Amino acid sequence: MTDTQVAAKSPGGFRVGVQKVGTFLSGMIMPNIPALIAWGIFTAFFIAAGWTPNPALESIVGPMIHYLLPILIAYQGGRMVYETRGAVVGAVATFGAIAGSDWLITQRNLELVAAGEEPINTIHMFIGAMIMGPLAAWVMKKLDRLWEGKIRAGFEMLVNMFSAGIFGFIAAVFAFYVLAPIVNWIMDVLGGAVGWLVDNGLLPLTSILIEPAKVFFLNNAINHGVLTPLGTAESAETGKSILFLLEANPGPGLGVLLAFTFFGVGAARASAPGAAIIQFFGGIHEVYFPYVLMKPALLLAVIAGGATGVGTNAIFQTGLVAPAAPGSIIAVLAQTARDSYVGVILSVVLSALVTFLVAAVILRASRKRDLAAEAAGADGFSAAVAQTQANKGKSSAALSGLAGATAATGVATLAPTQAIERVVFACDAGMGSSAMGASVLRNKFKAAGITDVNVTNKAIASLDGNADLVITQAQLTDRARQREQSAVHVSVDNFMNSPKYDEVVQLVLQQRAADSVDVAPQDVPTAPDGMAGTGAPATRAEARATAAAAASGAAGDDAVLTQGSVRIHAGSVSRDEAIREAADMLEAAGAVTGRYYDAMLEREQTVSTFMGNELAIPHGTNAAKDAVLDSALTVVRYDGGVDWDGEQVSFVVGIAGKGDEHLGLLQNVALLFSDEEQVEQLKRAQTPEDLYALLKTMNEG
Repeated sequence: MTDTQVAAKSPGGFRVGVQKVGTFLSGMIMPNIPALIAWGIFTAFFIAAGWTPNPALESIVGPMIHYLLPILIAYQGGRMVYETRGAVVGAVATFGAIAGSDWLITQRNLELVAAGEEPINTIHMFIGAMIMGPLAAWVMKKLDRLWEGKIRAGFEMLVNMFSAGIFGFIAAVFAFYVLAPIVNWIMDVLGGAVGWLVDNGLLPLTSILIEPAKVFFLNNAINHGVLTPLGTAESAETGKSILFLLEANPGPGLGVLLAFTFFGVGAARASAPGAAIIQFFGGIHEVYFPYVLMKPALLLAVIAGGATGVGTNAIFQTGLVAPAAPGSIIAVLAQTARDSYVGVILSVVLSALVTFLVAAVILRASRKRDLAAEAAGADGFSAAVAQTQANKGKSSAALSGLAGATAATGVATLAPTQAIERVVFACDAGMGSSAMGASVLRNKFKAAGITDVNVTNKAIASLDGNADLVITQAQLTDRARQREQSAVHVSVDNFMNSPKYDEVVQLVLQQRAADSVDVAPQDVPTAPDGMAGTGAPATRAEARATAAAAASGAAGDDAVLTQGSVRIHAGSVSRDEAIREAADMLEAAGAVTGRYYDAMLEREQTVSTFMGNELAIPHGTNAAKDAVLDSALTVVRYDGGVDWDGEQVSFVVGIAGKGDEHLGLLQNVALLFSDEEQVEQLKRAQTPEDLYALLKTMNEG
């Protein structure tokens, strides 16, 4: 790998890392938002400053925030790592952190009172729970691996129960003496930093960090890792917190979308009114991110609007009693403290107004260029939606709906006279996911009676400028556009079951209906030696013959998929552990060198190999061709599932491709996993031998 490649990847690697941390923190907090809302209702009504003060019911407020909520968070975090077993030990360990923090603060307050100083407040172990819950679960998981398969029959339950209980005890002691002091120090530092910003009137400056972080999906680490714990602690003491409003204010997003409604052009203007309703009332802020991404100068607008909202809340000393999730105006008002309605409503209105005015100036200044670009068919909104989906790192119903309402995929903007004769699926290596996607679309064309369209798969580096339509995963679309500038580009979330395939088929059918003369298919050059990619047969008979020959060659001598390369595991593993097993199996088969594992991980950093329908096909990058010695496939079924960047995976198919040997089998795998009934049949296989037999039958069918 060159230095240039490393430099290019570093920023993306950091962004992905922050996103993963934020996503994990969000995964612990979001399921427990109902408990936070319930606590907020108790606080709003029954504390001394509430709507209906009630000393008896107020007694629920303290224990909920101090014990229940951290334990729920720890339980969820442990469950995410190691299911129920991890959840239990994570909760037990976190109780040690709570008790340790209380002990330290009690001792400190005795010293302060003796010295005639004010005692300090209790610290609630939200951050401690987010650390100790998943950490204890991870250690328990590793410990169980040490004696897995070594326990005498009949003693499994005894060992499992006592090992978890003993480790929970040890972890709680560790949290009491080690973690609690660290978390107390972290909370002191963070609380002091926020207090300094408030005291010096600088809290609005946080919008310089928070608003851009939202657009790039980096806000979860800030919101759930810092603002929610600090805001909850402040609300427990004062009955409200301004910190809950730093990220949740829907005003800046509304201002941007209103500006596009009046001053935008093309697809962005057409979709903005609907997006504004979704964002403001539904609380799905991500729908306005593509509008900002297509014009980065609009970051100034959302920062100005966000700072205006924070400043307004600071002046009126307003706040929410609990987090507003999602960030809807309805949720915000529902959590607004009794004395804060005027300030909160004004902060939303003013932030939307300021964002609208700044965005309007920016849009008006570039309106002529935007109109010219639209006339030339270069509306940047499609790329912005694709980039937003790439930034998020997983599919989004809101963004998919936004793309569907516009020409985001590029399909709807194709002129009827621009006949589609050559469709190319492109991925980084051109040997795995793109081959499967090409098989699925080719099968859809076949079912629709379309025989005059060539569907091939290639590495992006092999694109030669001859394609009419190029299909890539969203993260790779920009790279593909650079090599196929005249082609229509379609971005998909995964290659297995994207609804965009049906749109492509319908478009081709519409073109054929409008043209009484069938367009003869053209030959498409094959990929260079060493890269997967074949010229697709021009007729249905040739396609059937080629697929049958490839399947027969792959399965007939068991050269690519052998019985020893099929496994079933009852439990679950992480994504990287599943990739490691696939790489080890490929290496054991003599298909790759030990360097291939690193190339497989590098591929995941570029774009996920999750295919849909519970299938992932990890494989190396195009730069790792020299690590491939032969063609081979491995199949592992994880009955406990694998979290593949937020997607559920049960089947992991490892791929190493030398030339085109593996493509016939891979095409059949694609067709198999595009059928949910067949996937269920594979999931019911009792043994690896049964699973291999089903796969072999599929190969020969």
